[in-house]
Amino acid sequence: MTQVVHFYQTGTFTVGNRLLAPAQRSVQSSAERSNALNSGHRACQGCGEALGARYAIDAAMRATGNRLIAANATGCLEVFSTPYPETSWQLPWIHSLFGNAAAVGTGIAAALKVKAIKAGRTHSETRVVAQGGDGGTTDIGFGCLSGMFERNDDVLYICYDNEAYMNTGVQRSSATPFAARTATTMAVGTEPGAPKGQGKNLPLIAMAHEIPYVATATVADLHDLEDKVEKAMSIRGARYLHILVPCPLGWGSASHDTIKLARLARETGIFPVFEAEHGELSSVTQIRRRVPVDEYLRPQKRFAHLFGKPGQPDMLAAIQAEADRNIRRFKLLADDQVN
Repeated sequence: MTQVVHFYQTGTFTVGNRLLAPAQRSVQSSAERSNALNSGHRACQGCGEALGARYAIDAAMRATGNRLIAANATGCLEVFSTPYPETSWQLPWIHSLFGNAAAVGTGIAAALKVKAIKAGRTHSETRVVAQGGDGGTTDIGFGCLSGMFERNDDVLYICYDNEAYMNTGVQRSSATPFAARTATTMAVGTEPGAPKGQGKNLPLIAMAHEIPYVATATVADLHDLEDKVEKAMSIRGARYLHILVPCPLGWGSASHDTIKLARLARETGIFPVFEAEHGELSSVTQIRRRVPVDEYLRPQKRFAHLFGKPGQPDMLAAIQAEADRNIRRFKLLADDQVN
């Protein structure tokens, strides 16, 4: 059972005026970490994806006794971590095409299963993680991923969602939120930015496949992220983890605001954090301090057209309404917080 910490960590061994127990300390430099994504990569300063991938894969390595193989779709994570002929990955790692990381992961898992059966075992001790960004997951790789879910292949798929095609110039993906400015959804016209009513909610689609485990997480709560990875690796079959990873370059935010924005996405209700098993919601991270969506949107230049004069009050109201819907749908507020 994980003890809940009610104060945000500040980069030390203390929270508030008390010393954290060793198991609760978020310390990046530790001899016990596998450092699966090592230093020397070329991610932008403040990159949420680099942070999310490092903690997710290190947690998977711990859970499997370092018996892990990763398949990685084309995208920011692949490009900044493996500029030829260098690599920052310290585990067996393969670069798939943009759209077939789930299929490549499935193939690896199938080969490992055959080897295990020939050795007289029912399962391989070596596990498989497939990973990609939102473009390679919700768009180009959607068919392969749905097939992986439908077959219940023994793969954990991790989507690092920065809400656009950041590597190729910040174009809209089907994970780009309503009203966000991108290179293909410019801030012009009567309803500037990404259109309303388009896109996909991949965690809900994964739940509809009724696979063993689906979860969402953010880089604002690394203990939660690691716990969900470790839980996923304790389960056999298809599993899906969707991690919100703010992108300073694409979002037009300050590099030091990455964690703050991830936290605000959860606290506004914009990004619900939950777990589901076999299609049923099993746990929800409730909002600690509810805040209006404009506190989340204002620090991001991709939403700058919503503010100032004349601004877009109707679009802001629509975004707030969507956050409110998430709060009702996932029961993100404790009973004593509900108006």
